[in-house]
Amino acid sequence: MHVDPLAPSDSGAPPDPAAGALWGAMGRPAGPFDPWQSFNAACDVWSGGHADAAGLARRARWRLHDLLESACAAPLHAERLRAAGGASIGDPGRSPSAARRAAQLPLAAIEPIGRAATLARFDEACTDRAVTLERVESFIADPARIGEAFLGRYAVWTSSGTTGSPGIWLQDARALAVYDALETLRFGGFDRPGRGAGWFEDWLRAPFGTAGRYAMVGATGGHFAGVASVERMRRLWPWAAASMHTVSILQPLRTLCAELDAIEPAVLATYPTAAAVLAAERRAGRLRLRPREIWLGGEQLTDAVRREVTEAFGCRVRETYGASECLSIAWECEHGSLHVNTDWVVLEPVDRAMRPVPPGTASHSVLLTNLANRVQPVLRHDLGDSVTVDPAPCPCGCAMPSLRVEGRRDDVLVFEGRAGTVRLLPLALVTVMEDEAGTFDFQLVARDASTLLLRLQPAADGIARATCHEALRRYLDSQGLVDVRVVDDPRPPMHEAVSGKLRRVASGPGR
Repeated sequence: MHVDPLAPSDSGAPPDPAAGALWGAMGRPAGPFDPWQSFNAACDVWSGGHADAAGLARRARWRLHDLLESACAAPLHAERLRAAGGASIGDPGRSPSAARRAAQLPLAAIEPIGRAATLARFDEACTDRAVTLERVESFIADPARIGEAFLGRYAVWTSSGTTGSPGIWLQDARALAVYDALETLRFGGFDRPGRGAGWFEDWLRAPFGTAGRYAMVGATGGHFAGVASVERMRRLWPWAAASMHTVSILQPLRTLCAELDAIEPAVLATYPTAAAVLAAERRAGRLRLRPREIWLGGEQLTDAVRREVTEAFGCRVRETYGASECLSIAWECEHGSLHVNTDWVVLEPVDRAMRPVPPGTASHSVLLTNLANRVQPVLRHDLGDSVTVDPAPCPCGCAMPSLRVEGRRDDVLVFEGRAGTVRLLPLALVTVMEDEAGTFDFQLVARDASTLLLRLQPAADGIARATCHEALRRYLDSQGLVDVRVVDDPRPPMHEAVSGKLRRVASGPGR
């Protein structure tokens, strides 16, 4: 019988609270941290990075077996497993023997599930009965607790409602230890062959070490995975907190550029659309920033944007693929390929009917199974991203398959203000609509240089529309766009004809 060295000794036991208190003693309450889990995760990720395809598959099978068995403690997933296995397996939520039988089920037998269905039964989707939606919502309502551990043992991340529903995702100490190791060793490149004996010194010079400052440009006012992860690190390592920065994407562009120039980060992490706008500012001389590396994710990174950002800043541009459901899905190698962490993640590219698509074919969506997290199992979860698995192996020699991610494709909106042209980033507009207006099912369309169309569902009442107008008006005015009109469009949000996806921020009169 295989025993996963990273599996908790007691599935219901939280990490040692003394560990988090020790590491966070110099600052505010620290996020979940288990030194032993972190050490084991680093060793496992390092060895997994040197495994062949068969070795990676074995690790994934072991972890999937453990995940399915532990998921039976969540009533929602116990139902899904019982439906997949039929009457012969019994009730996996009540019987340990039935749970062991459920753990033998093939993954493909389990019905996929989406974000809305998971959130609708949030309490039943978690294995810890102390976790309730009411308690979590009370916790995330306080921005001062970003990066703090919920119930003293879980990270809480929220995600935007790109498919019409927001998400709330809990991560346990084991999952966080795995993400930390994957980001440091694989994305950081410290487990790759040929690094030599100096890898430890290189690691010390990484962004969270002594190499200089790190800045993440994004939405900073909520418990989003990016900002919450940085804040967790700041709480855990207070002596390095001064080198880690989060920069709000909602501020006017000139203010954003001034703040980045003042910080002078060695590593800049942001979204491709934001990076493209910053690249234009760099070329125009309004941004002096010269980072060592730029990390991009969260949206589709096209070859054109990569080339533009690389040339404007004169530094290496790297892509990462993750989600609030699983922070570290894939990492970019030295050849520019995104390799899936197949020892910790199962990705299934599927068509509209949820059937597998072959390598080389763009999927309609992708199903994610997170093999690291136990508190809120992510089991054949519909991410909504379109991905294409590369049919040929990568020249880097890594046994993990590589892919290309389409992801979200919202537009940068361009308007004319009294002081000149103003570019609005889609993430900033989405944050205004979600956090200030409290709506997730919407579409904003730039009809022309002075008109912004607002599309809501027909069921939206006058109060909801007025709230959206007020939030957008405040934001547009803050950007110097006092003459741009917000106009109600009677049509509902319109999905792409081919992909069926909703572009919530779009440009062009034809949309």
